[in-house]
Amino acid sequence: MSLRPFRDIHRKKTKVINVGDVKVGGDNPISVQSMTNTLTTDIQATIKQINDIHEEGADLVRVSCPDKESSLALKEITKHVSVPIIADIHFHYKRAIEAAENGAKCLRINPGNIGDKTKIHDVLSAAKNNGCSIRIGVNAGSLEKDILEKYKEPCPEALVESAQRNIKILEDQDFFNFKISVKSSDIFLSMAAYRQLSNVTDYPLHLGITEAGGFVSGSVKSSIGLGSLLLDGIGDTIRISLSDDPVKEIKIGNEILKSLNLRNRGVKIISCPSCARQAFQVIDTVKTLEEKLSHIKTPLTLSIIGCVVNGPGEAAMTDIGITGGGKGNNMLYLSGIQSEKVLSEDIISRVVKEVEKKAAELDKKL
Repeated sequence: MSLRPFRDIHRKKTKVINVGDVKVGGDNPISVQSMTNTLTTDIQATIKQINDIHEEGADLVRVSCPDKESSLALKEITKHVSVPIIADIHFHYKRAIEAAENGAKCLRINPGNIGDKTKIHDVLSAAKNNGCSIRIGVNAGSLEKDILEKYKEPCPEALVESAQRNIKILEDQDFFNFKISVKSSDIFLSMAAYRQLSNVTDYPLHLGITEAGGFVSGSVKSSIGLGSLLLDGIGDTIRISLSDDPVKEIKIGNEILKSLNLRNRGVKIISCPSCARQAFQVIDTVKTLEEKLSHIKTPLTLSIIGCVVNGPGEAAMTDIGITGGGKGNNMLYLSGIQSEKVLSEDIISRVVKEVEKKAAELDKKL
């Protein structure tokens, strides 16, 4: 069962670009991405991490290319992954060329940092010849010296001016297959910059709160910043930046999109925080179900409520539901309708069985 959202989000219509076989912008689904933290020259470790990130639900994965050995390693890495790879380039134009020639589908660069027009031309030629897009990555911590001197400190206007300067560099070279980000570790600065940029360009925007922190603090900051922008219809691809396993970045990114009804993937669990009224251990049950249902990719809703106060109402609006009952007899709901009683010790196995059954039914209809 799917509920009509209380508020429909009307996304700003942006240009569509291609990052490999993933379309970014326009009416296309908002893509979720992360970045490896392995040494790119450790090819096997990087391949494994890319595939782990992809398995969690990433549409795109970024890989750092700080040296020639790393950019050349992409040739072997891209043979063993099925997700488009973005090469993270900062200063040396040859790394960008090598990455494009060795399988990258997007280059994350600041054109203004690459060097003179000849070097920029060579990078863009390599991108065009290899079907490679570009992300203009403006960051509050690395603004151009003259822009920083003009504004005295990082501010929304400074980030947007930097973005517009870099946009012009690409447009002057007849290159238009690019997206833009204006990141900061400050939520308010980031939101203001993205809103201003959205008003002056229709290129797709990559959203992120950079250097957001550890798992808890970074997830909260990213959810506030990105969630606010997404509610306003701003954003075409997102990255959650956490000082943690990059797989967790994808989990949080997908949860943000699911919470806003912008994209559905996997099981959306509605569960209570538990209290003295609970008829079974809600917290432990939810933790176990999250793990056992992580392989389900079909969009489904599941409610796990420990008592009958809110349980029946929530269960009536989900595909599958469990409501706590007296003496260990809990009620199972299927498609919002009471089905049968389930003992507390059988909840996990029964819910997993019903979710897998429902997912298979829905998959057949697709």
